[in-house]
Amino acid sequence: MSSYKYSVYNSAKRGNSRNNNRGGNKRRGEYINPAKFVAIAKPTQSQDYTPKHSFADFAVDPVIHRNLSAKGFVTPSPIQDQTIPLGLAGRDVIGIANTGTGKTAAFAVPVIQALITNRDAKALIVAPTRELAQQIEDECRSIGRGGGFTGAVLIGGTGMGSQLRDLRARPRLVIGTPGRIKDHMERGTLKLDSFNLVVLDEVDRMLDMGFLPDVSFILKALSPNRQSFFFSATMAPTVQGLIRTFSNDPETVSVKSGESSDHVNQDIVRYAGTHDKMDKLHDILIKEEVAKVIVFDETQRSVERLSNELIARGFAADAIHGGKSQGQRQRALDSFKASKTKVLVATDVAARGIDVVDITHVINYTQPQSYQDYVHRIGRAGRAGRVGHALTFVTH
Repeated sequence: MSSYKYSVYNSAKRGNSRNNNRGGNKRRGEYINPAKFVAIAKPTQSQDYTPKHSFADFAVDPVIHRNLSAKGFVTPSPIQDQTIPLGLAGRDVIGIANTGTGKTAAFAVPVIQALITNRDAKALIVAPTRELAQQIEDECRSIGRGGGFTGAVLIGGTGMGSQLRDLRARPRLVIGTPGRIKDHMERGTLKLDSFNLVVLDEVDRMLDMGFLPDVSFILKALSPNRQSFFFSATMAPTVQGLIRTFSNDPETVSVKSGESSDHVNQDIVRYAGTHDKMDKLHDILIKEEVAKVIVFDETQRSVERLSNELIARGFAADAIHGGKSQGQRQRALDSFKASKTKVLVATDVAARGIDVVDITHVINYTQPQSYQDYVHRIGRAGRAGRVGHALTFVTH
């Protein structure tokens, strides 16, 4: 067994109440002019980037070099090439990058190097969603395998028993979502005053989801002498304020090129009534070019109902929402990634942790609550240099 341990995920009903409640209740959103749902993709041409390093150049422990080599890591991405040396030098880092740029390894390599080489090092990694926390845990586990430290994953939708067991083992790497981390802090099962490395991934999404009070509470509890990594796709005033308060002379690395929506062809689908709406969705999904799709609906109940209807019509479909256990959500996501499922019906919050590069279409079966939510939704298509498609249903 590897010396890197990680939590066993259970399908318990108890979860993060913030995530379970969001997306389950209908709420009134802002009016969005349908004209804003129509646009032609204008993909920005990625400029050739010549890295200054190879992964073999980084001054890290042989264990990490061996694991990176096993993963096939040879040439770092821009965010990795610029962030890893700063992290290894002990600098605070602000990384401005879209999802899918390799930012997990950009912070995981220096964090794991510290854990292996300094027995006093303890790291906390905070992510906005369960799915993203698990993706980070997978990456850290593969890079840190054999490193001689233990870890714990603290997320909603899983049983507390395994998390309490892992915390009793005094893990030096803790990965989790804000609500569940705070829950353990208030229970007295997690004390952060000795944690001297922290990573906040997708800070903008975390604050969009209403986690600013929880994140501030967590950061205040950490060791004052710490190294911090903040990663965000945008630098809204709230993000800037948080970083300014909780960082120490940070170095900024920006590799973001354009908006994610620039890579997406956007259009509307007009319908007249419930039956017409369902038939139009059916006609879209049977098209050959519609290969892998996320369909957004408003509530947990409507997502489940729509998924069942699509399955009854012969589509390889599944549903993901906050009412499902973490095990159910992970199985649905794994099936979607492996293309065993063609259509994933989701609520906004449940989809926030989905990072799948080959999604061809995003379909807004119900309109988003805000234009910002719309941009988040459609940004799941058109990744890794591809051009994606977004369709939004609008009444006649």
